[in-house]
Amino acid sequence: MHGPTPPPPLPTDQLRFAMPPMHDSVEDERRHRKERLAGALRIFGRAGLEDGVSGHITARDPEYSDCFWVNPFGMPFQHVTVGDLVLANRDGQVVEGRYHVNQAAFTVHAQVHAARPDVVAVAHCHSVHGRAVAALGDLIDPITQESCAFYEDLALYDAYTGVNVDAEEGRRIAGVLGSRKALVLRNHGLLTVGDSVDAAAWWFLSLERSCQVQLLAKAAGRPVLIDHKLAVATREQLGGDLVAWINYQPLWQDISRREPDLLG
Repeated sequence: MHGPTPPPPLPTDQLRFAMPPMHDSVEDERRHRKERLAGALRIFGRAGLEDGVSGHITARDPEYSDCFWVNPFGMPFQHVTVGDLVLANRDGQVVEGRYHVNQAAFTVHAQVHAARPDVVAVAHCHSVHGRAVAALGDLIDPITQESCAFYEDLALYDAYTGVNVDAEEGRRIAGVLGSRKALVLRNHGLLTVGDSVDAAAWWFLSLERSCQVQLLAKAAGRPVLIDHKLAVATREQLGGDLVAWINYQPLWQDISRREPDLLG
């Protein structure tokens, strides 16, 4: 015997599927980027990516392309609101806001932004597993679906020159990054970029987890590598900024609903 006929599927155009928003004005786009920046900082704080005053996410202003919104120096990531964010010019001078910025770290961000006009956001933190991989001078091997997103799209900056970063070193770091979306800074940490705050933040979170998985796998034995052809195909499917943006939306929905004060 057959049961009742199931209802027909709904037309796909009646189903919700989030896509990056279009903005009617520069002011709307600026507000959107600042909201996502404050949210990303709180997500990073929740994830334990903060280490003292180290770590930054920057977002290019949609009108003043050589100025960048950034978290205030010394403020806990999980406390940042939209109103706390600082706008600094390419030289790290504050042009809007009430707080200082970390000059050494901002120099790197500014040079990456200058070299990559396609980049809206840059993320860099001293995360635990990222630092461990950086201390080994390693890259990420194609051992999982997620790590394949970085296959041949991740570079190693094979130098360490201390805390004081000048513009020239920033330019060298940007040069090694090239057109890629991520960088391992030897003995230092990770850096990721994206065409939105959401994408740059997702790539950092995903790269940090990929570092953790690789360290665990190598400690347990010899990981099996995904072959080159399949790794490239997986990167082509999962390695674009739109995919990163889509993956990030559950995190944004969670933080914006749990902590709506971040929009203040």
